[in-house]
Amino acid sequence: MDKQTVGKRILSANEQFAQGNAELLAAHNLVCLNMISSPGSGKTTLLARTITDMRGRLRIGVIEGDLRTDLDAQRIRATQAPAVQIETKGSCHLSAEQVHGALGQLPLADLDMVIIENVGNLVCPASFALGESAKIVVLSVAEGDDKPAKYPSIFARSAALLINKIDLLAAEGLADFDTDRVRTDASLLNRSIEIFPLSARTGQGMESWYDWLAARVRS
Repeated sequence: MDKQTVGKRILSANEQFAQGNAELLAAHNLVCLNMISSPGSGKTTLLARTITDMRGRLRIGVIEGDLRTDLDAQRIRATQAPAVQIETKGSCHLSAEQVHGALGQLPLADLDMVIIENVGNLVCPASFALGESAKIVVLSVAEGDDKPAKYPSIFARSAALLINKIDLLAAEGLADFDTDRVRTDASLLNRSIEIFPLSARTGQGMESWYDWLAARVRS
């Protein structure tokens, strides 16, 4: 059996689980967002602040994906939100089957939204559907403004782009980060992508992100 055939079978199995996940989420009237970024973009900090600030407005459960440890899930549980950790044991992305198992451990009937924090990687996770309602890509200013051009697939497939750590733009060496370039490159790949410059550390720009989340639940 050649590699192409094996790859098609893997994708087919993943797609079946993804469809099952989508049906399960729909049965509970839940929005599910698949959050993808490079390591160190600030996804977990962003999620923890979002959950804390949206308490009383939005009930969020989280599925955490990492190669090893449950450190991120511990940080989310500290906000009093339910979180399930998936250790991929070296895989560069979460699979729909892994997410299926994690969904069974969340109190779906008590939630409005599930957010999946995928493994830190801008490449592999973009190709694998998990049953999510939409993908979200996070880019920190420390990574550079060339990432939409260099990694187009995830930006082309995402409903929203969060440009995180904008509080660092005044720092030496980061002042040349061109937010307009990111906006232009991302919009050329995806005309409907919503773009939110923000800082999970200071709270700058977070309200627009929160309003977008709330609108996804209402729609």
